[in-house]
Amino acid sequence: MGILDIFLQAWSTSSLLMALVVLMCFYILFSSSFSSQDEGKEPPGPKPLPFLGNLLQLDLRRPYHTLMELSRKYGSVFTIYMGTNKVVVLAGYKTVKEALVNHAQEFGDRDPFLIFQEYNQGHGITWANGESWKEMRRFTLTNLKDFGMGKKACEDKIIEECNQLIGVLKQFKGEAFDKTTPIFCAVCNIICSGIRFEYDDPEFRSLLEDMSRRGRLLGTISIQVYNMFPRFFKWIGNRKLFFRLGVASRKQNLKIISHLKETHIPEMCRGFVDAFLLRNQNLETSGITNSHFHDDNLMATVLNLFAAGTDTTSNTLRWALLLVTKYPEIQDQVQEELSRVIGPRQVQIQDRKNLHFVNAVLHEIQRLANIAPISLPRKTSQDVTFQGQFIKKGTTVFPLLTSVLYDESEWENPHSFYPAHFLDKDGRFVKRDAFMPFFAGLRACPGESLAKMELFLFFTSLMKYFRFTPAPGVSEDLLDLTPCMRLTFDPVPHKLCAAPRI
Repeated sequence: MGILDIFLQAWSTSSLLMALVVLMCFYILFSSSFSSQDEGKEPPGPKPLPFLGNLLQLDLRRPYHTLMELSRKYGSVFTIYMGTNKVVVLAGYKTVKEALVNHAQEFGDRDPFLIFQEYNQGHGITWANGESWKEMRRFTLTNLKDFGMGKKACEDKIIEECNQLIGVLKQFKGEAFDKTTPIFCAVCNIICSGIRFEYDDPEFRSLLEDMSRRGRLLGTISIQVYNMFPRFFKWIGNRKLFFRLGVASRKQNLKIISHLKETHIPEMCRGFVDAFLLRNQNLETSGITNSHFHDDNLMATVLNLFAAGTDTTSNTLRWALLLVTKYPEIQDQVQEELSRVIGPRQVQIQDRKNLHFVNAVLHEIQRLANIAPISLPRKTSQDVTFQGQFIKKGTTVFPLLTSVLYDESEWENPHSFYPAHFLDKDGRFVKRDAFMPFFAGLRACPGESLAKMELFLFFTSLMKYFRFTPAPGVSEDLLDLTPCMRLTFDPVPHKLCAAPRI
């Protein structure tokens, strides 16, 4: 007697009938949801399975890779199913730009991952929608401009932090070290409002480590599966750990915010938190008590800025040092231009227009590093017919950013480190339309100008002071450019040597 026969005999007739009815209901329910026709021609895509959708076709460790392959088969606008959730993928520079810029309103809503929806409760700017998001974004853009974008005070703050970072790296005396923590600390001190932390401060290190661990958890398959099937996977350990670390992070940030509240002087605005508190105070004075300027939005927005502003910029700087170490001839050219144009003085932001090769290298680093291969998910705010395909209101949309930065119709050598992408025939820096690492449209990064300032000043300061080489026993060829997938791309753990040049 076979195993199946034994299994079937263990069930009563009524139980078997009930199981068959349940399975049939599942099949009809999910088959109809997959095959339903809306008001027009829908984007094509691979045929999904009931309940699982196209999960068996996706590499969840490298979903961007599978999506790139599918775009070659189904075109620049296609459909996949993440479980039962329908997702429209946008691929290629022209398609992504048309959607996010020319149809900004239709593709302007955010579709938050479930775990972030639970964590943020609709507050902040990264994962929010509606009037609260609009108000927080306007306020954030205004204050980032006031406190960072192009302001001399912010430039001075970054230069001072560059000097602190140089001092920390000097302590390694040319020996191999992991640059992750010092760079993370340096960048974090720029985004912090009104407070600067020492790199060895235990509370500061704990805050950064918790944020880093949560980032790693988001890249795990178990969290991805939870976001798709929450009823079945709410018990998973990584979800519990994510929220436990989140609670600790909130407590630490609440301590910082409370200190800023206690020492707040309305006439002296030190940064974002002070500006938020002042706006709330002015609204309450005017008799407005139901505004979006409340403690929940303050905490969520600070956490959003803290995480996004620190993680992306520090990761890009880590990629920058890894790439110029792997390609020492590029490092030579960067340092030659700095010596020729700047000499012994401190680099300033106004020097950027005269440092053509340095500027090209920084842009190429951001392009090749491709730290966010899939843009944070969007959601259509209304029914839209896009490139002849009907997309229903509320549909999840994945703009495939890797298909933009590696678009073979836009870049001469898309998979190589090639700074000439951003140089004309005379060696002068040129902008490229397909350079979109900060996204585009209504959800473009609000801190883009500040991030560019940080990248330029940190990178040039480190290049002026140090010569970066691989750790002893490691050749340039052995330096691994394979990324580690979290919510963003990180370099694999590695060590470098930083020998002083001056």
